[in-house]
Amino acid sequence: MKKKFWVYAACWALMLALFNIIVFVTPNEIGGVSKFTGGFWVGYGFAIAAFIGQLICAFFALKETEYRKVFYNIPLIGISYGALVATVVISIIFMAVPQIPAWIAAIVCSVVLAFSVIAVVKAKVAAEVVSNIDEKIAVKTAFIKELTARANVVMTNATTSELKAEAKRVYGALRYSDPMSSEKLTAIESEIVSKFDEFEQNVNSTSANEVIALINKRAALCKLLKK
Repeated sequence: MKKKFWVYAACWALMLALFNIIVFVTPNEIGGVSKFTGGFWVGYGFAIAAFIGQLICAFFALKETEYRKVFYNIPLIGISYGALVATVVISIIFMAVPQIPAWIAAIVCSVVLAFSVIAVVKAKVAAEVVSNIDEKIAVKTAFIKELTARANVVMTNATTSELKAEAKRVYGALRYSDPMSSEKLTAIESEIVSKFDEFEQNVNSTSANEVIALINKRAALCKLLKK
């Protein structure tokens, strides 16, 4: 993801350069009044702060190595970009109208910045919460996913139609079983693993029935736990 960030940073630098060109190439005096008043520098300072803040947000969003986490951080980039645009627009107004007192510019820009920071923090927290929930779900569903994958391998490697049919029964039972695990299912899941190991070594109707029976027992326990 580092490459993506540096591409983004290049675009960011171009936008910052364009902003500065527009600000300092325009006439220094408007109606005989210098534009370089207190309001100008307040607006300019907040605009630069917004640019830097947006780049920091992009860095934290794009530094993730997993595409899933980058996806969760997309709102962070969008909100920070929106905050940048809003801050720049308001700052330009204060820079273009020298009659506006600096204290008014400071108050308005501070309010905009405060709301922007709050929105960005909320987006970051939301992304972390969703990511943590996703990771917990992945851990809790790992048991069934692993056994389902192993059952698929057994089914694929079956040498006869009879063995393939037995393996397919076990695979189907696992595939449509409740994927969510729990500490309270540890005992039954240990039994399933033990019987499944035997099933892998000797695929037959008896071993398949034993594994399926345990899977059904686990399914019943899952329903009880959800009540």
